[in-house]
Amino acid sequence: MTKPQKRILFLSLALAIPFLFAPAAWAHHPQGGETPDNLIQGFLSGLGHPVVDLDHLAFVIATGLVAIGLQWGIIVPIAFLATALFGTSVHLRAIEMPSLELAIASSVMLFGVMLVMRYRNAFPAFENTAIVAGLSAIAGIFHGYAYGEAIIGAEMTPLVSYLVGFTVIQGGIALASYGLGKQLFQSWRLSRLYSGLMVSAIGVVFFSQAL
Repeated sequence: MTKPQKRILFLSLALAIPFLFAPAAWAHHPQGGETPDNLIQGFLSGLGHPVVDLDHLAFVIATGLVAIGLQWGIIVPIAFLATALFGTSVHLRAIEMPSLELAIASSVMLFGVMLVMRYRNAFPAFENTAIVAGLSAIAGIFHGYAYGEAIIGAEMTPLVSYLVGFTVIQGGIALASYGLGKQLFQSWRLSRLYSGLMVSAIGVVFFSQAL
């Protein structure tokens, strides 16, 4: 195996690690599904929730991947992080958001399709940073709303630490996928297509379950 091939293999495995550990996260839901009641529990719960569900995890990774090649592309995951916080606050205010699971699954499918379309340069709008960041921001509201379910009824200290926790882990995952994906896409053009197909497939599975 040549050095470039080894590098591609290493980066592919690195991008796949979050997916490999996702099933374990499902079986060990943060705090056992109970509302955090102190700073540490809130922070750990925040760290865990974005990787508990594969649809959330896939989308966070996708925000980093779609940002590659866009001018000021890092705005894409930043927009998601900001509106995810807003979405959580909407849930905490007991405002109902209909068709939540369908919206989340649709966002995953959309970003997967976006990766595929950008591979083929088939849809110029997906090369526009403002449009992609706007779609990421809209999706963030729905994902953040879902995160809010775990912190309903918590005191202020665990609430704030929970928000910090899920922002830190999502930011780390998005930045990692951006950095690793940038190297991988440069080394192997088809990797954009394959990652897009994987994200799209995850979205389709969750969409069908939400129907």
